[in-house]
Amino acid sequence: MSSAALLRLVLLLPLAGALVNGVAPLFVESLRTREKLLGTVGTAAVAVPFVVAAYLFLTFGGEPVVANYFTWMAAGDLELAFAYRIDELSLLMTLVVTGVGGIIHLYSVGYMHGDPGYWRFFAYLNLFIFAMLNLVLANNLPVLFLGWEGVGLCSYLLIGFWYTDLSNSTAANKAFIVNRVGDFAFLVAMFLIFRELGGLSFDVILAEGPALPEATLNWIIFLLFVGATGKSAQIPLFVWLPDAMAGPTPVSALIHAATMVTSGLYLLARLSALVLGAPVVMAIIAVVGGATALMAATIALAQNDIKRVLAYSTVSQLGYMFMAAGVGAFFVSVFHLVTHAFFKACLFLGSGSVIHGMEEVEHDLEARGHDTSDFDPQDMRTMGGLGAYMPSTRTTYLLATLAISGIPLTAGFFSKDEILFKAFEYGYGGGQTYALVVWGVGVITAILTAFYMMRSYMLTFEGEPRWPEAEAVTPHESPSTMTGPLWALGLLSMVGGFIGLPAVIQDGKWNWIHHYLGAKYGGPVAEVAGAGHVPLALEWGLILLSSAIAVGTVYYAWRAYTAQGLAFDAVVKRRFRGLYRVWADTYYWDDFYDRVVVDTLINGIGRKALAPFDDVVVDGAVNGVADTAQNASGLLRRVQTGIVQNYALALVLGTVLVIGLMLAGV
Repeated sequence: MSSAALLRLVLLLPLAGALVNGVAPLFVESLRTREKLLGTVGTAAVAVPFVVAAYLFLTFGGEPVVANYFTWMAAGDLELAFAYRIDELSLLMTLVVTGVGGIIHLYSVGYMHGDPGYWRFFAYLNLFIFAMLNLVLANNLPVLFLGWEGVGLCSYLLIGFWYTDLSNSTAANKAFIVNRVGDFAFLVAMFLIFRELGGLSFDVILAEGPALPEATLNWIIFLLFVGATGKSAQIPLFVWLPDAMAGPTPVSALIHAATMVTSGLYLLARLSALVLGAPVVMAIIAVVGGATALMAATIALAQNDIKRVLAYSTVSQLGYMFMAAGVGAFFVSVFHLVTHAFFKACLFLGSGSVIHGMEEVEHDLEARGHDTSDFDPQDMRTMGGLGAYMPSTRTTYLLATLAISGIPLTAGFFSKDEILFKAFEYGYGGGQTYALVVWGVGVITAILTAFYMMRSYMLTFEGEPRWPEAEAVTPHESPSTMTGPLWALGLLSMVGGFIGLPAVIQDGKWNWIHHYLGAKYGGPVAEVAGAGHVPLALEWGLILLSSAIAVGTVYYAWRAYTAQGLAFDAVVKRRFRGLYRVWADTYYWDDFYDRVVVDTLINGIGRKALAPFDDVVVDGAVNGVADTAQNASGLLRRVQTGIVQNYALALVLGTVLVIGLMLAGV
């Protein structure tokens, strides 16, 4: 079977799964309760494409394969094929999307058990994977944008899955609206590209785009970056992502780990040859990424909801990836994207297992007559000691925590260290001062990450239980359909980083991902050439510094929370005082948007100042058309008298008029 045929299978199976799970239960109501069947269809629709993608990955010959299925648009100078591209970058992303996505589907089989919307959930998940595959496999910007908008729509459906809860619907609306800001910038960038190059396929863009005037190229890349800040949750468009926690936990894992939030990074990596031609915008990308990483890490320190800690952690790690892109190390940003998919999916699914157990505690307390109106199964302050009852969840969560903290030899250590080194190299050897500042911000962020992640582990799994009647009411470990995926992701969190060993080892010969993706080795991802040489001793020193930061911070957090438990949070509050309040209130970003955008622009200018224009001009025009049509029809209605003689007379007069016009030569 040809690569194009196999690619069609990869794309269509998730779509078929969405149609089967989403349409069949509408006509056969009994299917809605067939959870085993629905879960099997939904999971297989993603697992089989993963196997096919793995085969394409193993048999890929090195030359890009473009599959043109049909002409999508043909208008004037624009002729656009519905085409997909198989190369190193698209194959790697497809493996991540279908691999991690398949694991999340399997986890969902157990997590969503008993939910009346089980069938809808798997239909939405499959549709999400289909949209994401369109995004990463597209061979031109419009097809990519189709997937880009598709994941936006599916995220709206999944975040607001429990739509009867107003907070869920509000969070879904927020995600959808905020992303539209970035999407508008993306559209404008596409218009500019077509105006300048006359085409939107990647072959045309990558071949001719770097020769564009610098000012034009700067605007194109800046607009694409604004689009990326929406999907990949960077300042100032990150505010939707923490609220996305309102959806079911598998949704959080899918959106935050391997799919939607990585879209912006993928876009920059795909067009890396163009981005390198806009050094001013690259500096902006690096600075915004560093600022986002630091800001989100400080906010995560002050959160008590386990999922919100992980949400801000995702924002911070995405900032790390943008730092790498901003200093021209696009393959490193993809490397961290891959490892982040492993440990962040494990953390989110682990938090879901914890919440599953704490909801069991809540139900038992209700049965024993307790008022649980103030009991929050996601609040780490009500947990503690869960490791004794949920050993698999505890161990896998710890493995992922060590990985994201950058403990040596874990997946996160290699990718984080590479990002920090590239920022240092670009500043030290390349003479870009801002890169050294970004490197310093990255080091501080690494310290904060190790601390707040170890805090989340300690408050959740260690110490004494903090819920009422802990001696009599205890949670249980999650079923194997949930713990199995956790073990798979936990293992990947440990060994996944070996695909990118540091360049200091064997002169970079064992850095597989660099050799696979890097343009200088024939891959599709460009990078800064000749950033500058860093002495070997200094390289090893940076690696040791990164290791010491991770190990030292994790050890400090472990000792502090072992000795004082939840009380150590009060120590942190006293030390940082006003800053801690700012972090807890998320730097007042939501307050700013509420006052400036919602109250001032929408409610103030939009509804008050523009209301007369809407009433008089817009409504007046619409109502005027309706009134004109009504008056005209009223005149015509008078002709319909119901008297046959009148109709005969009109017919005769009409005939005479036509004959007269013909005789007159008109």
